[in-house]
Amino acid sequence: MNRLHMAGALATAAALAACGSGGGGGTSAPQQHLTITATESFPGSYGSVGAYEKVSGTLAGEVDPNDPKNAVIQDLALAPRNARGMVEYSADFVLLKPKDMSQASGVLRYDAPNRGNILTMPDPTATPGDAVYLERGMVLLYSAWQGDVPKSTPQRLTVTVPVARNADGSSITGTYRSELVPSVRSAAMTLPGGVFNGTMIPYEPASLDNTLPGYALTRRANETDARVPVPASDWKFATCDDAANPFPGTASATSVCPQGGFDPAYLYELVYVAKDPKVMGVGLAALRDTVSFFRSKAADADGTANPLAGHIRYAIGQGTSQSGNAMKTFLHLGFNQALDGSRVFDGIYAHVAARQTNVNTRFAVPGGGGGLRTDHTAFGQTAPRGLDKDYVDDVSGRKGGVMARCAASDTCPKFFLGLSGTEFWQLQGSPVLTDANGTRDIAQPDNARVYYYASTQHSGAGGTASITYAPASSVYPAGTVVHFNDTFRALFVALEDWVVRGTEPPASQVPRLDDGTLVRPDKLVFPAMRGLRWPVAGVDTAIPAFDYLARYNGFSLLDFGPQYLPQDESGIATVLPPRDTGRSYAILVPQVDAQTGLTQAGIRSVEARAPLGTSIEFNYVATPGIVDLSNLTGSYIPFHQTRAERVAAGDGRPSLEELYGNQDGYVAAVAAAADDLVAQRFLLRADADRVVARAKATAVLP
Repeated sequence: MNRLHMAGALATAAALAACGSGGGGGTSAPQQHLTITATESFPGSYGSVGAYEKVSGTLAGEVDPNDPKNAVIQDLALAPRNARGMVEYSADFVLLKPKDMSQASGVLRYDAPNRGNILTMPDPTATPGDAVYLERGMVLLYSAWQGDVPKSTPQRLTVTVPVARNADGSSITGTYRSELVPSVRSAAMTLPGGVFNGTMIPYEPASLDNTLPGYALTRRANETDARVPVPASDWKFATCDDAANPFPGTASATSVCPQGGFDPAYLYELVYVAKDPKVMGVGLAALRDTVSFFRSKAADADGTANPLAGHIRYAIGQGTSQSGNAMKTFLHLGFNQALDGSRVFDGIYAHVAARQTNVNTRFAVPGGGGGLRTDHTAFGQTAPRGLDKDYVDDVSGRKGGVMARCAASDTCPKFFLGLSGTEFWQLQGSPVLTDANGTRDIAQPDNARVYYYASTQHSGAGGTASITYAPASSVYPAGTVVHFNDTFRALFVALEDWVVRGTEPPASQVPRLDDGTLVRPDKLVFPAMRGLRWPVAGVDTAIPAFDYLARYNGFSLLDFGPQYLPQDESGIATVLPPRDTGRSYAILVPQVDAQTGLTQAGIRSVEARAPLGTSIEFNYVATPGIVDLSNLTGSYIPFHQTRAERVAAGDGRPSLEELYGNQDGYVAAVAAAADDLVAQRFLLRADADRVVARAKATAVLP
């Protein structure tokens, strides 16, 4: 038995009291049962805090279907109940905690897994700056919230949620849609498909007979092209391959096989009648109750001690990309109010998270993404972008922003929203900054800050070593040298200081309409960028002259049918694909500098203030006939080294020689930029020192 498992150590009455009150109509409060499966030493020692340990396990719990705080959960009334009248879940978790909890700071940092994956486990050997979280004595919690994640590896976290059933126990069925996007020619593809959602547990078809009403497979080259039906005789729910098991293959509820295979020149859309929808919204309740348990409970219902008991005073939640969207959905749907009425999170940081997550509809697909060509009309974009409780959406006519519910219950957290450039070009990010028609800047709530990481892509990787170039895949070298990793770290510390010490964080840093730094895409004018080369497989390869095409992901008001609740991303979608109403939201993008091509507004990191080239927030797919932006990826086009080289090439940007003179000038520019960012609290001193040391070690000029 684990040394932390102390069943029977506490009196039954005390243990039950520690579980909290559900406030609903059940015969007793919801119970939680903690199981610790492993306790391991975590490498390293961290300042005065000392050593950490990694604790893994599950927290099984109950959701009271009669509690008004759970009423928003789609299909909760159709979930099976246990003998206590409760709906059950079980969530995987991982904790990083000081071995000596007397050294803990009192701050619990929750990091939401992204499609079940832990993205932010500190690795001080690879990212030395991440040690700051442990040196400050934070306890780090990773706990599952997404119910369709397969337990494919021990590192992947999942929450087990119930399947909704009809009153007679029979399967619930309904319309479901999936995009199947092959990257190479393949005989078959597995469900659920999609660029972002492909490895999740699919909703199986109610029947494998694809000739029934409600079943259709279509294909088209681009999102805006007409859908061309694939005859039912030419595709099957099946597995097959080109040799041993050709079409029509072997019947399968989790795979689709078309005659002739999937052609990567096309985007395929599958609509079918699915069965057995998961009550996916239970995952949000599980997150609420799991964080509340570790934050404030002494023990579970069996008397098993909470390993953090008595040591946590504050909780800060963070999510990146899809899981950052989920944190916004958690807040929007009212789950930051704990069962006892208190706040779950005192602070939330939604990082590179422009939208919300489809986690509370029938047949929910939390792992979806968004792009110009794929997932363009997927769920995740009908809930409000505006944060303020009184936000008005002039396109849909709906009122109420992300913080409407928490404002009503007085449970709103301190809130940071971080946006990379990708969020503007591919993920429809600008409506959080302007009214829906893009005519005026909107004010943010006093408890919120919005930070735009200038000239960055969706992932944080930066530096010239991170740039790759595959001319068959993207038109320009892929990636951005400018990154936000260091910026995020400094801002998270600022959020902690705001929550714990009341220290006001830096003001929002965003592009704006009123100063011309946020504009319509057709108003951008990039400088000439030409005559550059990049090594590809050891060969010096010419980079095409930059050609700005003003491609961006539009944002239409979509109609998913009368049973769908767009304001809450809840309900039942009956119109799939959704109907385009003909009304659209304005999409605006950050204006660029006419000399360097880097964007003007936002938090300009060291790599943007002392640049070696132009980091562009988008890239183009190189496949002929495909009109798309490269998936969540930017571009990088280096500066010429000398003025003579860039003039001869016709490049309109300054050369490194003109910017810095020599290597010492470059290092001085880096040091000045780093010092300024430290003063503004956008860079930690330790990270600034590493940036300057790296500049000294990187020869860019004689």
